Amino acid sequence: MSKYMLIMRGTDESNAAMMANVQELMAATRTFLEEADKAGVYLGAEGLDDPSLGVVVHFGDEAPVVTDGPYGETKELFGGFFLLDVASKQEAVEWAKRVPAVAGTKIEVRRVPEEDEVPDQSGEFAKEGARPDSRGQN
Repeated sequence: MSKYMLIMRGTDESNAAMMANVQELMAATRTFLEEADKAGVYLGAEGLDDPSLGVVVHFGDEAPVVTDGPYGETKELFGGFFLLDVASKQEAVEWAKRVPAVAGTKIEVRRVPEEDEVPDQSGEFAKEGARPDSRGQN
């Protein structure tokens, strides 16, 4: 089993559409989470507050610069995630296809490496065979 994060990304338009149907989508999301829990793959999920209430800390050559939201020129915003423990990337994709979402929303599927899959300072991995192959699998 591997952990996969289903990262929800939306645009201003898809976020507005979601808010117009928020009660319906929340009910559908609760059903989705219950199904994932019943299947034994659910690890966690969180949604994020409106981006206008956040800030960005930008790191450059000088001291970090903090900028208040909303953010200009942003085409997609990270809106929340689901964390699942599934057998493969394909299974994670199948769960992602079931997430209640409005038109314009995208869900990025990314594997979460285990602690022993992170390279040390020399670039070596703690566990033999821990380096993922080109498909993101060990």
